[in-house]
Amino acid sequence: MTNIMGPCPFAGCGSSDAFSWENEKRVGKCFSCEESYPHKGMVCESWAAERYPLKNDRKQMDDMALRSSNNGMATVVDTTSSDGLEYRPYRGISASTMEFFKVKTNDHKQVYPYPNGTNKVRVLPKDFSKNAGFKADSLFGSNLFPVNSSKMITVCEGELDAMSAHQMLSGGGYTNPVVSLPSASPNGKLWGNVTAYLDTYEKIILSVDNDDKGREVAEVLFDLFPSKVFIMDHGVHKDANDFLTANQGRAYKSAWWGAKKYSPAGFTAGAEEWLKAVHEETPYEYTPTFSDGLNDTIRGWVKGGITVVKAPPGTGKTSVFRAAQHDLVVNKGMRVGVLHMEEMKSTTARGMATYHLGKNVNTAEDQEFYGVTNEQLDIAISEVVEDNKFVAFEVNPQDPIEDTLKQAKYAVTVYGCDYLFVDHLQRLAYLSGVDGATAALTELGVRLVEFSKRRNVGIICISHVNDDGKTKYAKSIEEEAIMLIELKRDMKAEGDDANYTAVEVTKNRPYSRLGESGRLHYNPETTLVKGV
Repeated sequence: MTNIMGPCPFAGCGSSDAFSWENEKRVGKCFSCEESYPHKGMVCESWAAERYPLKNDRKQMDDMALRSSNNGMATVVDTTSSDGLEYRPYRGISASTMEFFKVKTNDHKQVYPYPNGTNKVRVLPKDFSKNAGFKADSLFGSNLFPVNSSKMITVCEGELDAMSAHQMLSGGGYTNPVVSLPSASPNGKLWGNVTAYLDTYEKIILSVDNDDKGREVAEVLFDLFPSKVFIMDHGVHKDANDFLTANQGRAYKSAWWGAKKYSPAGFTAGAEEWLKAVHEETPYEYTPTFSDGLNDTIRGWVKGGITVVKAPPGTGKTSVFRAAQHDLVVNKGMRVGVLHMEEMKSTTARGMATYHLGKNVNTAEDQEFYGVTNEQLDIAISEVVEDNKFVAFEVNPQDPIEDTLKQAKYAVTVYGCDYLFVDHLQRLAYLSGVDGATAALTELGVRLVEFSKRRNVGIICISHVNDDGKTKYAKSIEEEAIMLIELKRDMKAEGDDANYTAVEVTKNRPYSRLGESGRLHYNPETTLVKGV
């Protein structure tokens, strides 16, 4: 069964993405207006029958009445025509405000010019389904407010709200920067494009709907700018334009000045909220590893927490990470971000290509020896990293803990990473200074756990241990971890026996099973690690 999310067909709703359509059954439901499709006496937009075709029977056809301004005939709107477009007042927004934002309107549509050179078209009253060529990767209005033009910027959810907020907040010669998102569900490319711009402001005030999508936007901005995000309480009003049309500009200003610093923490109360958590959250979601023995014990790499892989130096932890990363990206369709602090980016890329080709190309000499051309190498690397499925990030050595958190949040928000790998924890500790290493990693562990649960991302870390199996500085992160995996190899073994690593799970909070979990084999010729 295929569910497609799209614009609501019901006249007067106006949602651009809340309608769930089951094409096989020819039925749907809007999660904004709560209307089921079809139902008796429904009134739909003119395009509804074409976009969501009903079964060819008399009852369903009789149920539908198309919105019309011409004796029951569907109105056809030419979204490319500029006939009659002008700066005209609309829903309380003045013509001068429309002109400031360069928004023109005619009897059928409204056109919003975006800084990226594309236009978003609104077929009146609220249909955004005819927007071929529009790129949702910039903030509406951001070109009108240059950086350093103010200490504060207001971010709204829609263009009308941005213009309404600007009109209510500005005056007396002061122009308050107000921008809007291109949609209620912004993509990673947008955040990547606008992060530097928003970071020039000291305070980011959110004027968004108090619903799930509004809260998601708040969480993303909180991750990118944790000390700058403030959120307004709209009270009985849905959005900024609601205030304007109700002639409540003074109340909007008051709510704007009273915006509170955003925190993702909150209460869960009542049956509705608890049931929503049960049916919408995915605790301990996992992706199987490349080792059957490990999967038998832990099921897979778990999201929503930290997994720590422990081993003495020389055990091949980085090789195990490489096998896991390639498997997740290429075989499991996951997006992966890596922090490898002991190797150059070219080493990481060659390592992934080695797994992709099944031949050792870890160095130029290895590549030449095994007869791999530069073209073959480039293709292999491109296939692994295409569409930003595999990204590497670095941290500022002057502030490693804070910057690790910042980069981790950026990797998840902008690149959509499902899993993050940190190799290795002790290096972060050393960068923090020996005196404060334990405290620094304790803080990092607590904050990474909070972040991983809130954004449902898996974080997998390497931790070095000494000959007694004790970790240095990272004990606190082990305590925060939901999984502990220990790798053990007999350094004195001879022949191929030296290439086997035993795997043992010593902590398994989600699924409880502990103990020996198979073995891994390292092939010194190909440098590949596989589960056996």
